[in-house]
Amino acid sequence: MEPERQDSGPHRVCYSITVDAPAEAVYALIADPHRHHEVDGSQTVQSSAIGPHELTKGARFSVHMRKFGLPYRLPLKVTQARRPAPGGPGVIEWRQPTGHRWRWEFEQDGGGSRVTESYDASGQLPPVRAALKRLKTPQQNAVSIKESLRRVKSHFEDTGS
Repeated sequence: MEPERQDSGPHRVCYSITVDAPAEAVYALIADPHRHHEVDGSQTVQSSAIGPHELTKGARFSVHMRKFGLPYRLPLKVTQARRPAPGGPGVIEWRQPTGHRWRWEFEQDGGGSRVTESYDASGQLPPVRAALKRLKTPQQNAVSIKESLRRVKSHFEDTGS
């Protein structure tokens, strides 16, 4: 199964996939920024992270990144973090300095889970959003999100983790 595009409104890119693993297990993987490089579809996130091994609301963290051959770090702040529970999905969301947010949602679906990743640029300053749109960032993020979701699926289904 391939990631499916979700209608999420303007300035958002959002895809979902079904993973043959409990939502809690997928949440645990994504809640640990020291493991983000394992599933990053953009291939910009490196293996070095600073911060907790489980993200909680208000936590700050950063990951070593590399794009166009240039290394950098961004200070990130967790805006939402909730473990999946009976009757309610889990969520992890963090905000980048430019105002956009990355969000993961985890919903138990039988023996597996429905995992959704989104890039939300609605909180960016309009000039920043316009510049990133000219650079085709939303389209690049769509490709990266789909690959990240494939990697999450593969992590659990190919290795039995």
